[in-house]
Amino acid sequence: MKIDRLIGIITTLQQKGRVTAPYLAEKFEVSRRTINRDIEDICRAGIPIVTVQGANGGVQIMDGFTIDTTVFTEDELQTIFAGLKGLDSVSHSPKSQRLTEKIGGVIPVADNMIIDLASFYKDSLSEKIDLLKTAIRDRKRVKFHYYYNKGEDDKTVEPALIVFKWTSWYMFGFCPERDDFRMYKLGRLWDLTLTDETFTPREIPSEKMNFGGNMSDDIIIKAIYEPEEKYKLVEEYGPYSFRVMEDGRLYTEWGFTYLNNALGWFLSFGSNVEVLSPPEFKQLYLDELKKMADKYK
Repeated sequence: MKIDRLIGIITTLQQKGRVTAPYLAEKFEVSRRTINRDIEDICRAGIPIVTVQGANGGVQIMDGFTIDTTVFTEDELQTIFAGLKGLDSVSHSPKSQRLTEKIGGVIPVADNMIIDLASFYKDSLSEKIDLLKTAIRDRKRVKFHYYYNKGEDDKTVEPALIVFKWTSWYMFGFCPERDDFRMYKLGRLWDLTLTDETFTPREIPSEKMNFGGNMSDDIIIKAIYEPEEKYKLVEEYGPYSFRVMEDGRLYTEWGFTYLNNALGWFLSFGSNVEVLSPPEFKQLYLDELKKMADKYK
C-alpha cells in the first residue's frame, strides 16, 4: 500500500539521514519516478524533504525539522512488538518486520520477550488461521471435517472469532445445524475450505463470550499422588493445591467438569496415583484399567 511506503520512506530518512532515490526505489521495489512522486506527496503533507547535489548527495529531511515520535513509550512499543511477533509465529505474512522498519529506528525496542503460539503442525495451523481471517472479513461460511470424542463429522459454520485459549487455537462460530455458537479446536479441524455462502454476522450473547464459563467443576475427586508427581500438580494447579501427608505423598481434592476428562488426567499418572472417591468415578477408573490390562493378556 502507498501509505505504508510513504511511512517507510519517512522512517528510512529518519534512520539514515540522507539516501539516494535509487536506494529508495530498490528498497521499496518501485520505480524512481514513483519515489519522486512519493517525495512530493510527503512534502505536501508538511514534511520538508530537500535534495543535496554532489558525489555524496541524495534526499533528506530538512535540517532542524523534527517529527514527534512520542506517541508510544518504549515499554508500550515492546509490548506491541511482543504481541505482534507472537502472531507472526502462526502467520504466513509476518508483520513485525514491516513495523520494525517503520518505527524501530525511532524508538529503541528491546527483544526481551519471545511468544511462540505455533505448534508441531505450524504450516497447516497458519493456513487455517489465514483462511478463517478471510472468511470472517468477507463473511463467508466455511466447511471442514471435525474430529471429537463421539466420532467425526462434516460441519458448515459461520466463523466469528479466532481464539487462543487453554494453550490451543480455536474457531468460535455459529453452527446453523445446532442453531448455536460453538468452539472448534483447530487441531481437530481439517479439510477447511471457504464456501461461496455469505452470512450476516450475528450478535454474540455475552454469556457465550465467557469461554469455559459453563465448566462448573462440580465433580470433586479425592486422590493421593506419589511425591515425584509434585511438579505436575504445581504446573497444573499451583503449589498450594495439595497437602503433603506424613509419608510424603500428596493429597488433593479437585473439581472436574466431566468424568471422561478426569479419567484421562488420572490415567496419565500410571501407578503414581490412587483414586479415593467418589465411588462412581473409582468404578469408572477401575473399569478402564481392566480394559487396558485385558489388551495385554
